[in-house]
Amino acid sequence: QVQLVESGGGLVQAGGSLRLSCAASGRAFNYLAMGWFRRTPGKEREFVATINWNGDSTYYADFVKGRFTISRDNAKNTVYLQMNSLKPEDTAVYYCAAGNSYRSTSNFGSWGQGTQVTVSS
Repeated sequence: QVQLVESGGGLVQAGGSLRLSCAASGRAFNYLAMGWFRRTPGKEREFVATINWNGDSTYYADFVKGRFTISRDNAKNTVYLQMNSLKPEDTAVYYCAAGNSYRSTSNFGSWGQGTQVTVSS
């Protein structure tokens, strides 16, 4: 399966920005929808954003729409999540995942290890 490694998390003040990256292994990346999800310890993963295989369609959770942007560079096997206007409630471990359809947010897998995002008040 596709192997994924997230990076770019950190500690920021409310209103700040971070750019997360997800590096994927293998050429199969070019045929997969990709997504970002997040999790607070003790809670289920929460859908954040997804992008289809060629990057021409995206899907966002309502609570991040207008603040976060998902993008991908298939030549670099990399997916990005630009996060602006961060809020304390955005604090979570952010995970990259792969799926067969960008709209099927419950069917993503091949999870990375995650990167911690902490937003202070």
